[in-house]
Amino acid sequence: MDSGRLWAGGLLAAFMVQSFCASLLKSPTFDEPAHIAAGVSYLSTGVFHVNLQHPPLIKELAALSAMAAAGVRWPQTEQARSLVENPPGNSGLQWTVGNQIIAAHGPDRVMFWARLPMILLAALLGLAIYLWGRQILGETAALFALALFALDPVMLAHSYLVTTDVGLAAFTVLFLMALWNYCDRPPDARRLLWCGLALGAAAATKYSAVLLLPIAALLLVAARGRRAIGPFLAICAVAFFVVEASFLLHSPALYWQGMSRVNADHDPNYLEFFAGQFGRHFRGYFTGAYLLKEPAASILAAALGVAVVMRRKDNGRLRRLFLLLPPAALWMAYTAKADALGIRYLIPALPFAFLLGGAGLAWLWERRAPWGRAAALSLCGWLVLEAAAIYPDQLSYFNESACLLHDPARIGLDGGTRCGPAWLDDSNVDWGQGLKQLRAWLDAHGVRGPIRFAYFGSFPPQAYGIEFTSPDPRAQPAPGVYAVSAHYMPRLTAAGTWFGQREPTAIVGHAIYVFVVR
Repeated sequence: MDSGRLWAGGLLAAFMVQSFCASLLKSPTFDEPAHIAAGVSYLSTGVFHVNLQHPPLIKELAALSAMAAAGVRWPQTEQARSLVENPPGNSGLQWTVGNQIIAAHGPDRVMFWARLPMILLAALLGLAIYLWGRQILGETAALFALALFALDPVMLAHSYLVTTDVGLAAFTVLFLMALWNYCDRPPDARRLLWCGLALGAAAATKYSAVLLLPIAALLLVAARGRRAIGPFLAICAVAFFVVEASFLLHSPALYWQGMSRVNADHDPNYLEFFAGQFGRHFRGYFTGAYLLKEPAASILAAALGVAVVMRRKDNGRLRRLFLLLPPAALWMAYTAKADALGIRYLIPALPFAFLLGGAGLAWLWERRAPWGRAAALSLCGWLVLEAAAIYPDQLSYFNESACLLHDPARIGLDGGTRCGPAWLDDSNVDWGQGLKQLRAWLDAHGVRGPIRFAYFGSFPPQAYGIEFTSPDPRAQPAPGVYAVSAHYMPRLTAAGTWFGQREPTAIVGHAIYVFVVR
């Protein structure tokens, strides 16, 4: 085995170890109970009524693992019967039933097995980045791209969650790698089949995969001209059958019915938060989220990579299109249409930033001057340091720019994470993942009895032995122990509340602010 593959294997192993170990320390996040309930309902009843606003594939993979290894079954409760027997809707019962399933079979056991396929799928994404990077950019760039992926806090934070974003990224890269191989080589029916299978898997993962259709059409036209129509239709036909299989061969109308429900469970009165402001929609939200949530070293490498790809004479037009068109199209679509609830929506575009970053780092590495390799190693060392400092709380990570402008003293080895809630909320800071760590903190500090907890999540803290009451965080607090989700901190700060004006006693898991009021 050559040294490149050994390095790739080591990087993938490092990614999987980080992901697996972090998953053991984190409680169910906001959307996971609903997705687990949906997957179990599909496989147990064959009825697609639960959580139809997302396609079924990821939910089925998680449910299949949990049912086979953890003995999970569809509960025989009134809420479960109501979900299956009534027409599809946006009922909050999907979270109730999901919590019933997780609690009945043990939270740690259910989440271990439900998350395991997600970790494997994320590792498949890393492997695809490396393999495609070798083809389109060369061995050195591919290894650097894989390193950027393996150390990325956003990818690690979402790699084990039973959600759709990383799955869509994996199947998007697999599809475009297959399409590249079809376009870059003589036409071959087997390559066309792989294109259709990967596109179908993406479409069965998240409805925003429809964006891949115009992207694929443009890339095929650029490569084949008028001969693109036939291959495009063949890819779509194979993808259609994959989607139908994920719906267990039910009516194709289910897909369109589900697509009409995208974001239907979002609160229309919810005010999004960005950079100290509350509003309905921020055009610069996802650009800002990328510049705040991705490591500064990765951003610098990606920016250099864009310049390298555009200037190198051996990068043909088609190569540039494959590297730049998909992320640009996804970025613009999310900016125009997606709710400002987290950088997680941008995850399908991030692999292209890693590939471009790999090209930039490879350019530095291949310079004859010693400063080139020193710069590449420095950027990679910076990534390693921050990855170690933020573990296992990668979901809450922010880079140094979050603190740089208004409070640089708070910059630490974990970047600007301490300042993150001043910029973004929701799944960027706390998505309910810190319950196990809060329980450990309470035990370590001898806190007994109920606490006051402003909790942002869907899984009941009582499942981890956390008894609590919900305080009014805007009122003057009475003596006691208060825990406040980082999601609420910008709102409390804006309202001038006691909690918004005080330093916390501790920040548990970079996500839960603990105040001990004497």
